[in-house]
Amino acid sequence: MENKKELRNWLNDMQLSHPLVIAGPCSAETEDQVLKIAHELKDTDVNYYRAGIWKPRTRPGNFEGVGAIGLNWLKKVKEETGLKTATEVANKAHVDLALENDVDLLWIGARTTVSPFNVQELADALKGTDKIVLIKNPVNPDLSLWLGAVERFYNAGITKLGVIHRGFSTYKKTKYRNIPEWQMGIELQSKFPDLPIINDPSHIGGKRDLIFDISQTALDLNFDGLMIESHCDPDNAWSDAAQQVTPDRLVEIMKDLRIRKVDDDESKYASKLGALRSNIDVLDQALLETLSERMGVAQQIGQLKKERNVAVLQSNRWNEILGKMILEGEQKGLSEEFVLKMFKAIHQESINHQERILNKS
Repeated sequence: MENKKELRNWLNDMQLSHPLVIAGPCSAETEDQVLKIAHELKDTDVNYYRAGIWKPRTRPGNFEGVGAIGLNWLKKVKEETGLKTATEVANKAHVDLALENDVDLLWIGARTTVSPFNVQELADALKGTDKIVLIKNPVNPDLSLWLGAVERFYNAGITKLGVIHRGFSTYKKTKYRNIPEWQMGIELQSKFPDLPIINDPSHIGGKRDLIFDISQTALDLNFDGLMIESHCDPDNAWSDAAQQVTPDRLVEIMKDLRIRKVDDDESKYASKLGALRSNIDVLDQALLETLSERMGVAQQIGQLKKERNVAVLQSNRWNEILGKMILEGEQKGLSEEFVLKMFKAIHQESINHQERILNKS
C-alpha cells in the first residue's frame, strides 16, 4: 500500500492539542451505566465515547452484549454530553444499525481482521459513507493481513482510516494479556507514516495497573492516540473487569502522561530522537526476553544431558552454530567480529546454566 496522506487528514482536521483519546466501557450494560460514565467523561480529554454493543466472546455462554438497544443509549450520550460515539462492528447488519443510529466511529475487531471475507463485507457495507474506520491488528502478528484490511476499506472509498494496536495472542505466559510486539507498530509507522495508529493498552495489559506504562510507551513511540476502557464500577463490569479503570483514574492517567510538543526544529529533533531511543528500549527488552527463553531451553538440554550422563560441551554442534550465525549475521549487516563475541558470550552463559544443573546433587 502506497503512502496516502489523506488517511491522516481526518486526524489533522481535529486540530487536537493532545493525542486522540477514545474511552468508555468495554460493554454497554444498562442505559444508566452508559450515561453515567459518559457524563463523568464529559469535559475531559476524551474525544470519542466507546462502548461495545455486540461482544464476540471466545466461548459461548459469556455476556455477548445488549445488542441494538444499546445504540439508542449511545444516541442519548451524544445528545446529553456532546461526545462523539464509537463501537465495534463485525458484519453488515451491525454496520447498517450503527449507521441508522449515527455512530461516528466504527472499529473492526481483531477476530474480524483475520478474515478477508468479513473485512470485504464490511467495506462494501460502508461504501459511500464518511465514517471514521479504525482496524485492530489481527490476533496473530501479520502485518500484511492488517494492511490488507486497510486497503479493502480504502478501495471502497473510505479514506478516514486508521489502525488500532491491541497486541497479539500468545500461548506463552507473560505479564500481558496480549503481547505488544512493539516492533510491529514500529514497522507499520516506518512504512506508512501517514496511517494513524492508536494504541489499546487495556487489551494489551489485561490489568488496569499496566495501562499507564503501556500508554506512555505508545506515546514515546509517537502513536497518535489511545483507546482505554473506563467503567464507573470496574470490579463489577459484565466483561473484562480487570482491565477497566474509573473515569477519575482515566483523568489521572491523562494528566500524568508525558506528551512531547513539537513547535520548532529543535523540538522536532528531540521528538524524533526520543522516539528512536524508545524503539531501542523496546528492542532491548525483547532481546532480553529472547535470551531468557534461550537459557531456559539450555537448562532443559542440561537436564537431559544429566539424565544421559553426557558432557556439557559438544564441539561439533558449537562450531556448526557459530558458522551458521556468522553467515546469517553478515547477511543482516553484522560484522563477523561482533557475531563471534556475542555468540561466544551466549554460549558461555548456556554452558554455565547447564553445568549448574549437572553439578547439582
